[in-house]
Amino acid sequence: MGNNTASIYFRSKKVSLIILAVTALVCSRVLFVFFNDPEGPNLLIIIGLAAAIYLLSWIVYVFGPLRINGFTRLAVVICIQVLLVIGLYFCME
Repeated sequence: MGNNTASIYFRSKKVSLIILAVTALVCSRVLFVFFNDPEGPNLLIIIGLAAAIYLLSWIVYVFGPLRINGFTRLAVVICIQVLLVIGLYFCME
């Protein structure tokens, strides 16, 4: 019984981290859409920024002092990603 619960927890955590990676890629791509560059955004730059966003959100998700669990924790970290990208946009503008 306990082993099955642990398996569900690790599968859930893995899915949450994949969702964080996808949202980091989307946020990075959306950030560079708003810049007026005739050549378009560089794929390497998008992936590099997505990796940085993911790393920061992963640290908050795994080691953060959040007392919440489950979907609420994931939603809070996704909001942190979005706020980070908004902050980067205003810093780069």
